[in-house]
Amino acid sequence: MLRRIMGEIVWDKVVHSMFFLLGILSKILVVLQFAIIARALFSWFDPTGRTPIGALLIRITDPIIVPIRRVLPSAGFMDFSPMVALLIIFLLQGLIGRV
Repeated sequence: MLRRIMGEIVWDKVVHSMFFLLGILSKILVVLQFAIIARALFSWFDPTGRTPIGALLIRITDPIIVPIRRVLPSAGFMDFSPMVALLIIFLLQGLIGRV
């Protein structure tokens, strides 16, 4: 009996920890969304990232945008990698929301 109760308590803590981590991941994805949108808008004014804000946005978003940019074919002057990154983030948020 005691073993069953202890197992339920441990399982309950695991479930709460999982939801806590999913909540943190969800918030990180929202911050990443805003950073990608801000980088796309800011690139019109500072495409090389010479300002501190531009450099920060590039540092935050490069880990997701650069691999996508390598896979996507070139479309001239248009860079569709931020849109693909946002699509991936939206899909991940949909998966997290279903848990």
